[in-house]
Amino acid sequence: MGGFFGAVSRRDVVLDVFFGTDYHSHLGTRNAGMAIWSSEHGFQRQIHSISNTPFRTRFEKDLADFKGGTSGFGCISDSDPQPLLVRSHLGIYAITTVGQINNAEQLVDTYFSDHGHQFMAMGSGKVNCTELVAALINEREDLVSGIRHMQSVIDGSMTVLLMTANGEIIAARDRFGRLPVLLGKNEDGCCVSFESFAYHKLGYTDAYELGPAEIVRINSDGFETLAPAGDKMRICAFLWTYYGYPNSNYEGVNVEVMRYRNGEIMARDEISRGNLPKVDYVAGVPDSGIPHAIGFANRSGKPFARPFVKYTPTWPRSFMPPNQDVRDQVAKMKQIPVPELIEGKKLLFVDDSIVRGTQLQGTIDFLYESGAAEVHMRSACPPIMYACKYLNFSRGNSDLDLLARRTIQELEGEEGEKHLDEYTDAGTERGKCMLRAICEKLGFDSLGYQSLEGLLEAIGIDRDRICTYCWNGKE
Repeated sequence: MGGFFGAVSRRDVVLDVFFGTDYHSHLGTRNAGMAIWSSEHGFQRQIHSISNTPFRTRFEKDLADFKGGTSGFGCISDSDPQPLLVRSHLGIYAITTVGQINNAEQLVDTYFSDHGHQFMAMGSGKVNCTELVAALINEREDLVSGIRHMQSVIDGSMTVLLMTANGEIIAARDRFGRLPVLLGKNEDGCCVSFESFAYHKLGYTDAYELGPAEIVRINSDGFETLAPAGDKMRICAFLWTYYGYPNSNYEGVNVEVMRYRNGEIMARDEISRGNLPKVDYVAGVPDSGIPHAIGFANRSGKPFARPFVKYTPTWPRSFMPPNQDVRDQVAKMKQIPVPELIEGKKLLFVDDSIVRGTQLQGTIDFLYESGAAEVHMRSACPPIMYACKYLNFSRGNSDLDLLARRTIQELEGEEGEKHLDEYTDAGTERGKCMLRAICEKLGFDSLGYQSLEGLLEAIGIDRDRICTYCWNGKE
């Protein structure tokens, strides 16, 4: 994933950009950067790895070097080092992106095969996607036409912030609005942000929300639309179930409120089917599973508890490190039990999602080792059947890295691929079979997934405007 925050003002905005970007740290843990513009010094930029050090600590020492910046943006990137500074026939500009390009190699072959171009590469040898985006924009004679061209040829999703040599910011939401782009304002200028709470804390108020594919120019006097929004939106549902911070709002729907409602719907439906187990406590897998569990507990009448907590002072980050063995060990070190709430207890846990199941296996083992009598697991979203090809969520080399798909392959081989819809429905024989197989594999006493209908009900906006690709493969 990734996040961003930018501001243009009649005053210095370096601290706004610093703190606003820091408030997006939950969206990525690999790289981060800041680009600042001032009329006296032009562009100033800094990029750091944040794999082992949080954004705030990593960039604090750079603040003194960003002099007189009245325009700037920062980014949290879970992929390429950025932002980049680009010099082309369109002028000098800074650029940062959030998204994924599935056809990067084809685009390089199609547009840049005359041996006159070269691109920065990551350690894997893959092209730096932000640089590729800039090269595609530079194919046209103005920035807006270039962004439209980029949006039209990319297979995937790409949101762009671009800062020009006169200190204006151009923001372009991805073609189908899979991620939000929000504008705020105060008496001195405007800001652009992924998360609304980031600018609320900095004294900006809500001003505008870009539509899908919309391009907007932002300066200290306000903002104007340079290219109108498209008609088709597919905003990512995982913004509510997992990625979004509790006080974030997307399309007018608050993350924390949605999670409570989602848990309530799960419990309501389970009670109606007569499947609710007899447990001592309902609990959430920290941290994003907790509000789903609160909703579940409220509706089911079972007491809510926290049988274990995460030790965040030492291990505050959940995405990294990339090595799976180290990640598993870090996950284990984070989990601090409350023996009085585990020993001899029957527990029902709600997690935001079940992707690969690797860390969840460690959690279950930890609970039984701590003396739990029973452990029942519930996922706040449906079984994930397809790796995300838009936002880097549920990354993997194959769909078979996903627990549900891997289990189906083990049960039926290639034949199972023809019946994925049945497997996602807990009311079918295949659906029940998959649940039993996962329970046996991971050691749950029972397992349940939220239905797609229940999830969409919890979000509560037009269902045709929500991306559900990772569950049903529909774009």
